[in-house]
Amino acid sequence: MAFPRKEKEVSDFVAERKIDEKISFVRNEYEVNGTIVKILENSVIVEISSKDAERIGAASNLTVVAHKNYSVV
Repeated sequence: MAFPRKEKEVSDFVAERKIDEKISFVRNEYEVNGTIVKILENSVIVEISSKDAERIGAASNLTVVAHKNYSVV
C-alpha cells in the first residue's frame, strides 16, 4: 500500500527557476558558475566546467546545490 505524496508549497524563488538558467555558488572557497540541468524540491543539479569540478573536488562536472546556497547570474 502506497501513501500519497503531500503537496508542498514551493517558494517564489524556486518556482521561478528554469532549466539552462545560469547560477553562481561558493564551494570550498571557490566561486563557481554553472547551468541548472534539473530542479529538485530542495536543490538543483548543476553542470559546471571540468576545471571547476577539479578545483572544488567534485567527482564529475555535475553537482548538487541547495536552493539557499546559490544566486542567479
